[in-house]
Amino acid sequence: MPDQSQSIAKEAIISTELPGIPVFRRGKVRDVYDLGENLLLVATDRISAFDVIMPNGIPDKGKILTQMSLFWFDRTGDIVKNHLVAREVGDFPSILQPYSDLLEGRSLLVKKTDPYPIECVARGYLAGGGWSDYQREGAICGIELPQGLQLAQRLPEPIFTPATKADTGHDVNIPFDEAARIVGRETLTRLRDLTLALYERARAHAHDHGIIISDTKFEFGRINDEIILIDEILTPDSSRFWPASSYKVGASPLSFDKQYVRDYLETLDWDKTPPAPELPEEVVVNTRKKYLEAYELLTGKKFEV
Repeated sequence: MPDQSQSIAKEAIISTELPGIPVFRRGKVRDVYDLGENLLLVATDRISAFDVIMPNGIPDKGKILTQMSLFWFDRTGDIVKNHLVAREVGDFPSILQPYSDLLEGRSLLVKKTDPYPIECVARGYLAGGGWSDYQREGAICGIELPQGLQLAQRLPEPIFTPATKADTGHDVNIPFDEAARIVGRETLTRLRDLTLALYERARAHAHDHGIIISDTKFEFGRINDEIILIDEILTPDSSRFWPASSYKVGASPLSFDKQYVRDYLETLDWDKTPPAPELPEEVVVNTRKKYLEAYELLTGKKFEV
C-alpha cells in the first residue's frame, strides 16, 4: 500500500489553466481570471515563505482558505458588503462549467471593484513587524503604545496600522496621515472603522473557539463610491492565528499558519531566493494538518475533501 503522505503530496494544485478564459493576474496563491464585470478567484495550493513560492504545495490548502473566507463573509455582511457573487460552481457562467472538477471548493465568482491601494491591518497583540517597530520606536505606524509591553502581549485596545501593497516582497507599514494622502482622510477613516469592527467580530468568535487572532489584514475596493470588502478574509494566510491553549505572554506563540514551513527552511543552507527547495512530505503533511485544525476549530465543522 502506498504511503498516505506521498499520495496526499501528489494532489496539490500548483497552478490552473482555463483555456479561453483571460488571466487577470496570478498572485502568490490565487489565479484570477477576467470575466468582464466579474472576476473568478481560484485559490491554488501554492505556499510561499520568505516571499518565495515553494515548488510543491499543500494539498487542499486552497479549498480550506476559500471555505474559511466564506465562513467569515457569511458572518460579517452586516458590517460591510463583500464582493461575493457566487460560491457554487453550478452557479458560475456556462463557459466555466467544463472546469468544474478543478474549480469545485476552491473558487469564487466575485464583483470586479476598484481596489484601494493599501492594506488595512488590525493588530490586537504585539507580534511580527509590529513587535519589531515597538522595540525600536515604542510605537507602531506612529501610534504610541505603553512602555514595558512584552512579546505577544495583548494591546490595551486594537489598533489600525495601514500598509502599502507590494506585488513582491513585504508590505510596508505607513502612518495614518501618509495613508490618508493616498486614499483620502474621510475614506481612510471609514476603512479604519470597518477594519476594527471586522477584527473585533472575528476576535470574539475565535476566542470562544480556542484561537487568538493576533492581527489580520483586509483589502477593500469600491463600486460607485460604495466600499466593498474584497479578497480573502481572516484565514491563516492573511492573519496570525495562535492556539489559546499554549499562549503565553513574553514567548513567541505557536502558529496555525505556514510557520512550520519557515522553521524547516531555516534549517537549510538556502539563501531565501528562488529557486526554493522542495518541501519534504513530512513538512507538507504537518502543514496541511495545521490549516485543517484552524478551519475545524473556527467553523466547528469537519472539513470535507
